Amino acid sequence: MTEFQEQLRLQHEKTMHKELEMLLALSTGPEAEISRKDFDGFKSIFHRFLQRKGPSVEWAKIQRPPADLIQPYDAIKASCLPDGVTASLNKLVVVKLNGGLGTSMGCKGPKSLISVSNENTFLDLTVQQIEHLNKTYNTDVPLVLMNSFNTDEDTNKILQKYTHHRVKIHTFNQSRYPRINKESLLPIAKDLGMKGETADAWYPPGHGDIYASFHNSGLLDTLLAEGKEYIFVSNIDNLGATVDLSILQHLMSRPADRRCEFIMEVTDKTRADVKGGTLIQYEDHLRLLEIAQVPKAHVDEFKSVTKFKIFNTNNLWISLPAIKRLQQQNAMDLEIIVNPKTLDGGLNVIQLETAVGAAIKCFENALGVNVPRSRFLPVKTTSDLLLVMSNLYSLDAGSLTMSKKREFPSTPHVKLGSSFTKVQDFLTRFENIPDMLELDHLTVSGDVTFGKNVSLKGTVIIIANHGDRIDIPAGALLENKIVSGNLRILDH
Repeated sequence: MTEFQEQLRLQHEKTMHKELEMLLALSTGPEAEISRKDFDGFKSIFHRFLQRKGPSVEWAKIQRPPADLIQPYDAIKASCLPDGVTASLNKLVVVKLNGGLGTSMGCKGPKSLISVSNENTFLDLTVQQIEHLNKTYNTDVPLVLMNSFNTDEDTNKILQKYTHHRVKIHTFNQSRYPRINKESLLPIAKDLGMKGETADAWYPPGHGDIYASFHNSGLLDTLLAEGKEYIFVSNIDNLGATVDLSILQHLMSRPADRRCEFIMEVTDKTRADVKGGTLIQYEDHLRLLEIAQVPKAHVDEFKSVTKFKIFNTNNLWISLPAIKRLQQQNAMDLEIIVNPKTLDGGLNVIQLETAVGAAIKCFENALGVNVPRSRFLPVKTTSDLLLVMSNLYSLDAGSLTMSKKREFPSTPHVKLGSSFTKVQDFLTRFENIPDMLELDHLTVSGDVTFGKNVSLKGTVIIIANHGDRIDIPAGALLENKIVSGNLRILDH
Protein backbone atom coordinates (compact mmCIF):
# COMPACT_ATOMS: atom_id res chain seq x y z
CA MET A 1 0.00 0.00 0.00
CA THR A 2 1.49 3.36 -1.05
CA GLU A 3 1.63 6.33 1.32
CA PHE A 4 -1.15 8.03 -0.69
CA GLN A 5 -3.37 4.92 -0.50
CA GLU A 6 -2.76 4.68 3.24
CA GLN A 7 -3.75 8.33 3.74
CA LEU A 8 -6.87 7.75 1.64
CA ARG A 9 -7.78 4.69 3.72
CA LEU A 10 -7.30 6.55 7.00
CA GLN A 11 -9.40 9.47 5.73
CA HIS A 12 -12.15 7.10 4.65
CA GLU A 13 -12.16 5.30 7.99
CA LYS A 14 -12.33 8.64 9.78
CA THR A 15 -15.38 9.66 7.70
CA MET A 16 -17.08 6.34 8.43
CA HIS A 17 -16.48 6.73 12.19
CA LYS A 18 -17.91 10.25 12.05
CA GLU A 19 -21.07 9.03 10.27
CA LEU A 20 -21.53 6.23 12.84
CA GLU A 21 -21.10 8.65 15.76
CA MET A 22 -23.79 10.88 14.25
CA LEU A 23 -26.15 7.88 14.05
CA LEU A 24 -25.31 6.90 17.64
CA ALA A 25 -26.12 10.37 18.85
CA LEU A 26 -29.72 9.74 17.74
CA SER A 27 -30.21 6.79 20.13
CA THR A 28 -30.75 6.85 23.89
CA GLY A 29 -31.03 4.44 26.83
CA PRO A 30 -30.42 0.68 26.46
CA GLU A 31 -30.68 0.96 22.65
CA ALA A 32 -27.64 3.24 22.64
CA GLU A 33 -25.57 0.66 24.55
CA ILE A 34 -26.56 -2.14 22.13
CA SER A 35 -25.87 0.12 19.15
CA ARG A 36 -22.46 1.06 20.59
CA LYS A 37 -21.43 -2.63 20.82
CA ASP A 38 -22.73 -3.29 17.30
CA PHE A 39 -20.93 -0.27 15.88
CA ASP A 40 -17.67 -1.24 17.59
CA GLY A 41 -17.94 -4.64 15.90
CA PHE A 42 -18.74 -3.00 12.58
CA LYS A 43 -15.78 -0.59 12.87
CA SER A 44 -13.49 -3.56 13.42
CA ILE A 45 -14.72 -5.48 10.35
CA PHE A 46 -14.72 -2.30 8.21
CA HIS A 47 -11.13 -1.55 9.29
CA ARG A 48 -10.05 -5.04 8.23
CA PHE A 49 -12.01 -4.73 4.97
CA LEU A 50 -10.14 -1.53 4.03
CA GLN A 51 -6.79 -3.13 4.88
CA ARG A 52 -7.29 -6.23 2.72
CA LYS A 53 -4.39 -6.79 0.36
CA GLY A 54 -5.62 -9.46 -2.04
CA PRO A 55 -6.95 -12.99 -1.47
CA SER A 56 -7.11 -14.43 2.05
CA VAL A 57 -5.49 -17.70 0.93
CA GLU A 58 -2.59 -18.47 -1.38
CA TRP A 59 -3.72 -21.35 -3.57
CA ALA A 60 -0.28 -22.98 -3.67
CA LYS A 61 -0.25 -23.31 0.15
CA ILE A 62 -3.52 -25.28 0.30
CA GLN A 63 -3.12 -28.90 1.35
CA ARG A 64 -5.48 -31.76 2.07
CA PRO A 65 -6.04 -32.18 5.80
CA PRO A 66 -4.08 -35.06 7.42
CA ALA A 67 -6.21 -38.21 7.74
CA ASP A 68 -6.19 -38.08 11.57
CA LEU A 69 -7.79 -34.61 11.55
CA ILE A 70 -10.87 -35.74 9.60
CA GLN A 71 -12.15 -38.66 11.64
CA PRO A 72 -14.69 -41.15 10.25
CA TYR A 73 -17.97 -41.09 12.15
CA ASP A 74 -18.12 -44.91 12.23
CA ALA A 75 -14.92 -45.04 14.31
CA ILE A 76 -16.39 -42.60 16.85
CA LYS A 77 -19.71 -44.44 16.88
CA ALA A 78 -17.95 -47.80 17.44
CA SER A 79 -16.82 -46.91 20.95
CA CYS A 80 -19.71 -47.79 23.29
CA LEU A 81 -21.40 -45.05 25.25
CA PRO A 82 -20.21 -45.12 28.87
CA ASP A 83 -22.51 -44.60 31.84
CA GLY A 84 -21.68 -40.89 32.01
CA VAL A 85 -24.06 -39.75 29.22
CA THR A 86 -26.20 -37.77 31.67
CA ALA A 87 -23.17 -35.93 33.09
CA SER A 88 -21.96 -35.12 29.55
CA LEU A 89 -25.37 -33.87 28.43
CA ASN A 90 -25.56 -31.59 31.47
CA LYS A 91 -22.49 -29.80 30.09
CA LEU A 92 -24.10 -29.22 26.68
CA VAL A 93 -26.10 -26.33 25.23
CA VAL A 94 -27.93 -26.57 21.89
CA VAL A 95 -27.69 -23.37 19.82
CA LYS A 96 -29.80 -22.86 16.71
CA LEU A 97 -29.06 -20.13 14.17
CA ASN A 98 -32.47 -18.49 13.86
CA GLY A 99 -31.76 -15.22 12.06
CA GLY A 100 -33.28 -16.07 8.67
CA LEU A 101 -36.64 -15.16 7.17
CA GLY A 102 -38.75 -17.46 5.01
CA THR A 103 -38.81 -14.99 2.09
CA SER A 104 -37.09 -17.36 -0.38
CA MET A 105 -40.07 -19.72 0.09
CA GLY A 106 -42.63 -16.92 -0.11
CA CYS A 107 -43.29 -16.75 3.65
CA LYS A 108 -43.32 -13.79 6.00
CA GLY A 109 -41.60 -13.92 9.37
CA PRO A 110 -38.94 -16.31 10.74
CA LYS A 111 -38.18 -19.35 8.62
CA SER A 112 -38.21 -21.45 11.80
CA LEU A 113 -41.99 -21.03 12.02
CA ILE A 114 -42.74 -22.73 8.66
CA SER A 115 -44.55 -26.09 9.00
CA VAL A 116 -42.33 -28.85 7.69
CA SER A 117 -43.55 -32.21 8.98
CA ASN A 118 -46.98 -33.24 10.33
CA GLU A 119 -47.75 -29.54 10.87
CA ASN A 120 -44.68 -29.19 13.10
CA THR A 121 -42.43 -26.19 12.47
CA PHE A 122 -38.62 -26.28 12.54
CA LEU A 123 -38.84 -24.82 16.05
CA ASP A 124 -41.42 -27.38 17.21
CA LEU A 125 -39.19 -30.24 16.07
CA THR A 126 -36.15 -28.75 17.81
CA VAL A 127 -38.02 -28.37 21.12
CA GLN A 128 -39.38 -31.94 20.84
CA GLN A 129 -35.87 -33.34 20.25
CA ILE A 130 -34.34 -31.61 23.27
CA GLU A 131 -37.31 -32.36 25.53
CA HIS A 132 -36.98 -36.04 24.57
CA LEU A 133 -33.27 -35.95 25.51
CA ASN A 134 -33.97 -34.27 28.84
CA LYS A 135 -36.69 -36.77 29.75
CA THR A 136 -34.78 -39.86 28.56
CA TYR A 137 -31.53 -39.05 30.37
CA ASN A 138 -32.94 -36.85 33.19
CA THR A 139 -30.81 -33.93 32.03
CA ASP A 140 -31.05 -30.17 31.63
CA VAL A 141 -29.95 -29.35 28.08
CA PRO A 142 -31.09 -25.79 27.30
CA LEU A 143 -31.96 -24.42 23.86
CA VAL A 144 -30.46 -21.10 22.78
CA LEU A 145 -31.76 -19.27 19.71
CA MET A 146 -29.58 -16.70 17.99
CA ASN A 147 -32.19 -14.36 16.49
CA SER A 148 -31.71 -11.37 14.26
CA PHE A 149 -33.59 -8.08 14.41
CA ASN A 150 -35.75 -9.61 11.63
CA THR A 151 -36.85 -12.65 13.65
CA ASP A 152 -36.62 -11.69 17.33
CA GLU A 153 -40.09 -10.25 17.95
CA ASP A 154 -42.05 -13.00 16.15
CA THR A 155 -39.91 -15.76 17.69
CA ASN A 156 -40.35 -14.49 21.25
CA LYS A 157 -44.13 -14.34 20.79
CA ILE A 158 -44.25 -18.01 19.78
CA LEU A 159 -41.93 -19.17 22.62
CA GLN A 160 -44.77 -18.77 25.10
CA LYS A 161 -46.32 -21.99 23.77
CA TYR A 162 -43.33 -23.99 25.10
CA THR A 163 -43.52 -22.81 28.73
CA HIS A 164 -44.68 -26.23 29.95
CA HIS A 165 -42.11 -28.20 27.95
CA ARG A 166 -39.05 -29.62 29.69
CA VAL A 167 -36.64 -27.27 27.91
CA LYS A 168 -35.20 -23.98 29.11
CA ILE A 169 -35.12 -21.60 26.14
CA HIS A 170 -32.85 -18.55 25.95
CA THR A 171 -32.50 -16.06 23.11
CA PHE A 172 -29.98 -13.43 22.15
CA ASN A 173 -29.75 -11.16 19.12
CA GLN A 174 -26.95 -11.08 16.60
CA SER A 175 -25.58 -7.68 15.71
CA ARG A 176 -27.11 -5.12 13.42
CA TYR A 177 -24.66 -3.52 10.96
CA PRO A 178 -25.20 -0.67 8.48
CA ARG A 179 -25.25 -1.50 4.77
CA ILE A 180 -22.56 0.33 2.82
CA ASN A 181 -23.05 2.24 -0.42
CA LYS A 182 -20.88 0.38 -2.97
CA GLU A 183 -19.66 3.62 -4.59
CA SER A 184 -19.03 5.90 -1.61
CA LEU A 185 -18.25 3.10 0.91
CA LEU A 186 -20.30 4.99 3.52
CA PRO A 187 -23.40 3.83 5.43
CA ILE A 188 -26.75 4.45 3.72
CA ALA A 189 -28.60 4.79 7.06
CA LYS A 190 -29.87 8.22 8.01
CA ASP A 191 -31.15 7.15 11.46
CA LEU A 192 -31.44 4.02 13.63
CA GLY A 193 -35.03 3.32 12.62
CA MET A 194 -36.00 -0.16 11.45
CA LYS A 195 -39.29 0.61 9.74
CA GLY A 196 -40.29 2.12 6.40
CA GLU A 197 -37.56 3.56 4.21
CA THR A 198 -34.78 2.94 6.74
CA ALA A 199 -35.46 -0.80 7.13
CA ASP A 200 -33.18 -1.62 4.17
CA ALA A 201 -30.28 0.28 5.70
CA TRP A 202 -29.38 -2.53 8.15
CA TYR A 203 -28.46 -6.20 7.99
CA PRO A 204 -27.47 -9.06 10.34
CA PRO A 205 -23.77 -9.75 9.56
CA GLY A 206 -23.77 -13.53 8.99
CA HIS A 207 -23.60 -16.34 11.54
CA GLY A 208 -19.90 -15.71 12.28
CA ASP A 209 -21.21 -12.91 14.48
CA ILE A 210 -22.33 -15.57 17.02
CA TYR A 211 -19.10 -15.36 19.03
CA ALA A 212 -19.19 -11.61 19.72
CA SER A 213 -22.98 -11.41 20.17
CA PHE A 214 -23.11 -14.43 22.49
CA HIS A 215 -20.33 -12.92 24.58
CA ASN A 216 -21.77 -9.39 24.56
CA SER A 217 -25.26 -10.60 25.54
CA GLY A 218 -23.98 -11.93 28.89
CA LEU A 219 -25.55 -15.34 28.14
CA LEU A 220 -22.14 -16.95 27.57
CA ASP A 221 -21.08 -16.07 31.14
CA THR A 222 -24.43 -17.23 32.55
CA LEU A 223 -24.08 -20.66 30.92
CA LEU A 224 -20.44 -21.03 32.01
CA ALA A 225 -21.51 -20.26 35.59
CA GLU A 226 -24.07 -23.10 35.28
CA GLY A 227 -21.26 -25.55 34.42
CA LYS A 228 -21.89 -25.73 30.67
CA GLU A 229 -18.81 -26.58 28.59
CA TYR A 230 -19.86 -27.11 24.96
CA ILE A 231 -22.37 -25.74 22.51
CA PHE A 232 -23.74 -27.70 19.57
CA VAL A 233 -24.47 -25.11 16.86
CA SER A 234 -26.48 -25.73 13.70
CA ASN A 235 -28.83 -24.04 11.24
CA ILE A 236 -32.43 -24.31 12.43
CA ASP A 237 -33.50 -25.42 8.94
CA ASN A 238 -31.17 -28.46 8.98
CA LEU A 239 -33.52 -31.23 10.13
CA GLY A 240 -30.63 -33.72 10.36
CA ALA A 241 -28.77 -31.70 13.00
CA THR A 242 -29.79 -33.53 16.17
CA VAL A 243 -27.67 -33.98 19.31
CA ASP A 244 -25.34 -36.94 18.65
CA LEU A 245 -24.30 -38.72 21.85
CA SER A 246 -21.28 -40.42 20.22
CA ILE A 247 -19.73 -37.11 19.11
CA LEU A 248 -20.49 -35.55 22.50
CA GLN A 249 -18.83 -38.45 24.35
CA HIS A 250 -15.85 -38.25 21.99
CA LEU A 251 -15.40 -34.62 23.02
CA MET A 252 -15.84 -35.24 26.73
CA SER A 253 -13.64 -38.33 26.96
CA ARG A 254 -10.46 -36.75 25.66
CA PRO A 255 -7.72 -35.93 28.21
CA ALA A 256 -7.78 -32.32 29.44
CA ASP A 257 -4.47 -31.41 27.75
CA ARG A 258 -5.75 -32.68 24.38
CA ARG A 259 -9.36 -31.60 24.78
CA CYS A 260 -10.79 -30.73 21.40
CA GLU A 261 -12.21 -27.18 21.31
CA PHE A 262 -13.96 -27.35 17.95
CA ILE A 263 -15.49 -30.14 15.85
CA MET A 264 -16.91 -29.45 12.40
CA GLU A 265 -19.20 -32.11 10.98
CA VAL A 266 -18.42 -32.60 7.31
CA THR A 267 -19.98 -35.04 4.85
CA ASP A 268 -19.07 -36.44 1.44
CA LYS A 269 -19.61 -34.00 -1.39
CA THR A 270 -21.94 -34.83 -4.28
CA ARG A 271 -22.43 -32.82 -7.46
CA ALA A 272 -25.27 -30.99 -5.71
CA ASP A 273 -22.85 -29.63 -3.07
CA VAL A 274 -20.06 -28.20 -5.23
CA LYS A 275 -20.40 -24.70 -3.77
CA GLY A 276 -20.23 -25.80 -0.11
CA GLY A 277 -17.24 -24.78 2.00
CA THR A 278 -14.57 -27.44 2.54
CA LEU A 279 -11.87 -28.16 5.14
CA ILE A 280 -8.24 -27.67 4.14
CA GLN A 281 -4.87 -27.72 5.89
CA TYR A 282 -3.30 -24.27 5.68
CA GLU A 283 -0.14 -23.19 7.48
CA ASP A 284 -0.45 -26.11 9.94
CA HIS A 285 -4.09 -25.33 10.83
CA LEU A 286 -7.42 -26.77 9.77
CA ARG A 287 -9.23 -24.06 7.90
CA LEU A 288 -12.60 -23.59 6.23
CA LEU A 289 -12.32 -22.63 2.56
CA GLU A 290 -15.43 -21.00 1.10
CA ILE A 291 -16.03 -20.51 -2.62
CA ALA A 292 -15.95 -16.72 -2.12
CA GLN A 293 -12.25 -17.02 -1.12
CA VAL A 294 -11.26 -19.02 -4.19
CA PRO A 295 -9.42 -17.17 -7.02
CA LYS A 296 -11.48 -17.27 -10.25
CA ALA A 297 -8.85 -19.39 -11.99
CA HIS A 298 -9.32 -22.18 -9.43
CA VAL A 299 -13.13 -22.23 -9.00
CA ASP A 300 -13.56 -25.34 -11.18
CA GLU A 301 -10.87 -27.09 -9.16
CA PHE A 302 -12.65 -26.11 -5.93
CA LYS A 303 -15.93 -27.55 -7.26
CA SER A 304 -14.23 -30.83 -8.15
CA VAL A 305 -15.63 -33.80 -6.25
CA THR A 306 -12.31 -35.63 -6.60
CA LYS A 307 -9.95 -33.01 -5.11
CA PHE A 308 -12.21 -31.61 -2.37
CA LYS A 309 -14.26 -34.61 -1.25
CA ILE A 310 -16.05 -33.16 1.78
CA PHE A 311 -18.07 -30.08 2.66
CA ASN A 312 -19.12 -28.29 5.84
CA THR A 313 -22.61 -29.13 7.17
CA ASN A 314 -22.46 -26.19 9.63
CA ASN A 315 -23.07 -28.62 12.51
CA LEU A 316 -20.41 -27.48 14.98
CA TRP A 317 -19.37 -28.51 18.51
CA ILE A 318 -17.52 -25.66 20.22
CA SER A 319 -15.94 -25.19 23.65
CA LEU A 320 -17.59 -22.40 25.67
CA PRO A 321 -14.48 -21.57 27.77
CA ALA A 322 -12.48 -21.35 24.50
CA ILE A 323 -14.99 -18.86 23.02
CA LYS A 324 -14.67 -16.76 26.18
CA ARG A 325 -10.86 -16.87 25.99
CA LEU A 326 -10.70 -15.93 22.30
CA GLN A 327 -13.21 -13.11 22.75
CA GLN A 328 -11.26 -11.66 25.67
CA GLN A 329 -8.02 -11.89 23.68
CA ASN A 330 -9.72 -10.36 20.62
CA ALA A 331 -8.32 -13.35 18.71
CA MET A 332 -11.26 -14.30 16.47
CA ASP A 333 -9.81 -13.53 13.06
CA LEU A 334 -12.61 -14.53 10.66
CA GLU A 335 -12.33 -14.02 6.92
CA ILE A 336 -14.60 -11.27 5.62
CA ILE A 337 -17.26 -12.25 3.10
CA VAL A 338 -18.23 -9.27 0.91
CA ASN A 339 -21.87 -9.80 -0.06
CA PRO A 340 -23.08 -7.42 -2.82
CA LYS A 341 -26.81 -6.62 -2.91
CA THR A 342 -29.06 -4.42 -5.04
CA LEU A 343 -31.89 -2.81 -3.07
CA ASP A 344 -35.42 -2.38 -4.45
CA GLY A 345 -34.70 1.18 -5.56
CA GLY A 346 -31.68 0.01 -7.59
CA LEU A 347 -29.01 1.16 -5.12
CA ASN A 348 -25.94 -1.13 -5.03
CA VAL A 349 -24.73 -1.87 -1.52
CA ILE A 350 -22.31 -4.26 0.14
CA GLN A 351 -22.64 -6.25 3.37
CA LEU A 352 -19.56 -7.34 5.31
CA GLU A 353 -20.23 -10.78 6.81
CA THR A 354 -18.44 -13.69 8.49
CA ALA A 355 -19.14 -17.43 8.79
CA VAL A 356 -19.28 -19.33 12.10
CA GLY A 357 -17.19 -22.24 10.75
CA ALA A 358 -14.34 -19.94 9.70
CA ALA A 359 -13.30 -19.76 13.38
CA ILE A 360 -12.05 -23.37 13.29
CA LYS A 361 -8.48 -22.12 12.72
CA CYS A 362 -8.58 -20.17 16.02
CA PHE A 363 -9.33 -23.14 18.31
CA GLU A 364 -6.99 -25.77 19.82
CA ASN A 365 -7.02 -29.42 18.66
CA ALA A 366 -9.79 -28.79 16.11
CA LEU A 367 -11.17 -31.78 14.21
CA GLY A 368 -13.46 -32.62 11.33
CA VAL A 369 -15.79 -35.61 11.69
CA ASN A 370 -17.07 -37.15 8.46
CA VAL A 371 -20.71 -37.86 9.28
CA PRO A 372 -23.42 -39.67 7.29
CA ARG A 373 -25.43 -37.59 4.86
CA SER A 374 -28.48 -38.07 7.10
CA ARG A 375 -27.05 -35.39 9.44
CA PHE A 376 -27.36 -32.82 6.64
CA LEU A 377 -31.02 -32.40 5.74
CA PRO A 378 -31.53 -28.68 5.05
CA VAL A 379 -34.86 -27.29 3.86
CA LYS A 380 -33.96 -24.32 1.67
CA THR A 381 -36.62 -24.73 -1.03
CA THR A 382 -40.03 -26.33 -1.57
CA SER A 383 -38.19 -29.16 -3.41
CA ASP A 384 -36.51 -29.96 -0.06
CA LEU A 385 -39.85 -29.51 1.70
CA LEU A 386 -41.49 -32.12 -0.55
CA LEU A 387 -38.86 -34.68 0.51
CA VAL A 388 -39.26 -34.16 4.27
CA MET A 389 -43.07 -34.11 4.09
CA SER A 390 -43.15 -37.41 2.16
CA ASN A 391 -43.20 -41.04 3.30
CA LEU A 392 -39.41 -41.15 2.75
CA TYR A 393 -39.15 -40.02 6.39
CA SER A 394 -40.78 -40.96 9.64
CA LEU A 395 -40.99 -38.65 12.64
CA ASP A 396 -40.00 -39.80 16.12
CA ALA A 397 -39.61 -37.41 19.09
CA GLY A 398 -38.89 -34.50 16.74
CA SER A 399 -36.28 -36.39 14.68
CA LEU A 400 -36.73 -37.40 11.05
CA THR A 401 -35.32 -40.76 10.00
CA MET A 402 -35.24 -42.33 6.56
CA SER A 403 -37.92 -45.00 6.16
CA LYS A 404 -36.63 -48.57 6.41
CA LYS A 405 -38.83 -49.37 3.41
CA ARG A 406 -36.55 -47.34 1.11
CA GLU A 407 -34.03 -49.73 -0.39
CA PHE A 408 -31.13 -47.26 -0.76
CA PRO A 409 -30.00 -44.51 1.60
CA SER A 410 -29.67 -41.61 -0.86
CA THR A 411 -32.57 -39.17 -1.22
CA PRO A 412 -34.21 -38.62 -4.61
CA HIS A 413 -33.16 -35.61 -6.66
CA VAL A 414 -36.21 -33.31 -6.78
CA LYS A 415 -36.49 -30.17 -8.89
CA LEU A 416 -39.79 -28.27 -8.76
CA GLY A 417 -40.40 -25.36 -11.14
CA SER A 418 -41.27 -21.74 -10.36
CA SER A 419 -45.01 -22.52 -9.94
CA PHE A 420 -44.04 -24.34 -6.74
CA THR A 421 -41.56 -21.81 -5.28
CA LYS A 422 -43.88 -20.32 -2.65
CA VAL A 423 -45.05 -22.61 0.15
CA GLN A 424 -48.71 -21.59 -0.30
CA ASP A 425 -48.63 -22.37 -4.05
CA PHE A 426 -46.77 -25.61 -3.37
CA LEU A 427 -49.41 -26.80 -0.88
CA THR A 428 -52.34 -26.07 -3.21
CA ARG A 429 -50.76 -28.20 -5.98
CA PHE A 430 -50.75 -31.42 -3.92
CA GLU A 431 -53.99 -32.94 -2.59
CA ASN A 432 -51.60 -35.03 -0.52
CA ILE A 433 -47.88 -35.78 -0.81
CA PRO A 434 -47.15 -38.60 -3.31
CA ASP A 435 -45.61 -41.95 -2.37
CA MET A 436 -41.89 -41.40 -3.10
CA LEU A 437 -40.29 -44.49 -1.53
CA GLU A 438 -39.02 -45.79 -4.88
CA LEU A 439 -38.34 -42.42 -6.54
CA ASP A 440 -34.87 -41.58 -7.92
CA HIS A 441 -35.47 -38.31 -9.75
CA LEU A 442 -38.40 -35.91 -10.12
CA THR A 443 -38.57 -32.82 -12.33
CA VAL A 444 -41.81 -30.80 -12.47
CA SER A 445 -42.21 -27.67 -14.57
CA GLY A 446 -45.19 -25.46 -15.34
CA ASP A 447 -48.83 -25.59 -14.22
CA VAL A 448 -49.02 -29.08 -12.69
CA THR A 449 -51.25 -30.44 -9.90
CA PHE A 450 -51.26 -33.82 -8.13
CA GLY A 451 -54.40 -35.69 -7.03
CA LYS A 452 -54.62 -37.92 -3.95
CA ASN A 453 -52.50 -41.04 -3.48
CA VAL A 454 -50.19 -40.60 -6.48
CA SER A 455 -47.12 -42.90 -6.59
CA LEU A 456 -43.83 -41.81 -8.17
CA LYS A 457 -41.12 -44.38 -8.98
CA GLY A 458 -37.78 -44.29 -10.80
CA THR A 459 -37.31 -41.16 -12.94
CA VAL A 460 -40.39 -39.00 -13.46
CA ILE A 461 -40.41 -35.81 -15.56
CA ILE A 462 -43.60 -33.74 -15.86
CA ILE A 463 -43.53 -30.66 -18.07
CA ALA A 464 -46.55 -28.47 -18.79
CA ASN A 465 -45.63 -26.01 -21.52
CA HIS A 466 -46.66 -22.36 -21.30
CA GLY A 467 -50.47 -22.13 -21.45
CA ASP A 468 -50.92 -25.85 -20.81
CA ARG A 469 -51.95 -27.55 -17.57
CA ILE A 470 -51.33 -31.08 -16.34
CA ASP A 471 -53.48 -32.63 -13.59
CA ILE A 472 -52.04 -35.93 -12.38
CA PRO A 473 -55.17 -37.95 -11.48
CA ALA A 474 -55.83 -39.45 -8.04
CA GLY A 475 -54.29 -42.90 -7.60
CA ALA A 476 -51.95 -42.54 -10.61
CA LEU A 477 -48.72 -44.55 -10.72
CA LEU A 478 -45.92 -42.86 -12.68
CA GLU A 479 -42.85 -45.06 -13.10
CA ASN A 480 -39.97 -43.96 -15.36
CA LYS A 481 -42.37 -41.64 -17.19
CA ILE A 482 -42.14 -38.39 -19.10
CA VAL A 483 -45.45 -36.48 -19.13
CA SER A 484 -45.76 -33.35 -21.24
CA GLY A 485 -48.34 -31.28 -23.08
CA ASN A 486 -51.83 -30.82 -21.67
CA LEU A 487 -53.63 -33.27 -19.36
CA ARG A 488 -56.74 -32.34 -17.42
CA ILE A 489 -59.04 -34.68 -15.57
CA LEU A 490 -62.50 -33.13 -15.55
CA ASP A 491 -65.07 -33.87 -12.86
CA HIS A 492 -68.33 -35.27 -14.29
